[in-house]
Amino acid sequence: MRAAYASTLDADDPLAALVVGDRPEPAHPEPDWVTVEVRASSLNHHDLWSLRGVGLAAGLLPMILGCDAAGVDPDGNEVVLHPVIPDRADPRGFSLLSERHQGTLAERVAVPRANLVPKPAGLSFADAACLPTAWLTAYRMLTARGRVEAGESVLVQGAGGGVATAAVVLAVALGKRVYATSRDPGKRERITALGATAVEPGARLPERVDVVIETVGAATFDHSLKSAAPGARIVVCGATAGYEPAVNLRRVFAMQLEILGSSMGTAAELAELLELCVRREIRPVIDGRYPFPEVRAAFSRLLSGQVFGKVVLDHTA
Repeated sequence: MRAAYASTLDADDPLAALVVGDRPEPAHPEPDWVTVEVRASSLNHHDLWSLRGVGLAAGLLPMILGCDAAGVDPDGNEVVLHPVIPDRADPRGFSLLSERHQGTLAERVAVPRANLVPKPAGLSFADAACLPTAWLTAYRMLTARGRVEAGESVLVQGAGGGVATAAVVLAVALGKRVYATSRDPGKRERITALGATAVEPGARLPERVDVVIETVGAATFDHSLKSAAPGARIVVCGATAGYEPAVNLRRVFAMQLEILGSSMGTAAELAELLELCVRREIRPVIDGRYPFPEVRAAFSRLLSGQVFGKVVLDHTA
């Protein structure tokens, strides 16, 4: 079957490690695993990190990339794949598809049957394929971790990327006052069109917020602390601009702030997110759609840093 996979690891030029070619049919490591025919998938920065060798061991190569997909199960049901696999060997207690088990950027992928979530008829395969990683992460950050409530406000740092853009759309749909930062004037215009108040990084906000969605790290963390209201929750899922920020502990204890880590979400939360998208007519922001044979161009787009939303692959092309 055709697939996009990491053949080697290259920290400086991740696309040099990317190969598009034939790979063996999916293997079933346990009896409860099934094979899904992939109809659409989407890219994440996780895929680029894997090509660089972050989170992917050389001994597991070649590794088919991809965490996200929607497709058809062996019984003909349309499904969305929850990419989190229980893994006792991993200190997190889980691994993602494409870390230890082959990923979704292929014609077919094997997953535990428990990882199949029914795809609502109201969502296309392309839309559904955007949700299992970035959108699920954003949903959990706002709800289970951030505990955002009625009347509260949200700051999203670094909108434009998959998680941050998803957080903007979801927070607006949930009726929150949403502020979002971006260095790019064009992205700030698009943030405004999504219903949020767009500001430059580090700008003073009209109010202190109750929840901060932090995906950037060291470059924005001081601003996150200064923008937080008493008792606010700063929820962190990434550190694309540095993972060792200076933290003013006096502000943390004086304002009784919570700094919370968050990673992915459960299959039940993915089902909740799918239902919310249908009920509120929410659709993922898609930067571009590529036929699967153009997967290298899709990766180049992601690597450019210019994306706003998700990069989607059509596996039927």
